Amino acid sequence: MIRYDLSCKEGHRFDGWFASSAAFEAQRDAGQVQCAICGSHKVDRALMSPGVPTKSNRLSEGEKTPLEQLREHVEANSDYVGLRFADEARAMHEGRSDPRAIHGEAKPEEARALIEEGVPIAPLPFIPKRQTN
Repeated sequence: MIRYDLSCKEGHRFDGWFASSAAFEAQRDAGQVQCAICGSHKVDRALMSPGVPTKSNRLSEGEKTPLEQLREHVEANSDYVGLRFADEARAMHEGRSDPRAIHGEAKPEEARALIEEGVPIAPLPFIPKRQTN
């Protein structure tokens, strides 16, 4: 993913995330990119400074990134239920099993159905490590 600083013909500045430079240009040319402030579709990339790591924002040896810290917290404080995630979440929501913290995997249509049923779920920003016996 690439984050671009964008600006519209009115001079408003905002940012956007795109899969690639070509993806930005294709979306812009199709009128799918618009100013977050005024709604104008006349948007282009603004001049950006490169994101060069500095000594102050580097991780020290052994230090974990926020994503690594989140993964460790989720894995230490919830049960991995694998592909049974949708069934387990639904059973807890309906009172058929005791509530507990779980994480696992669900197909997009299963996740959509859970959300439509009001089951409180959230996607993880990482793929769970599959656990084996």
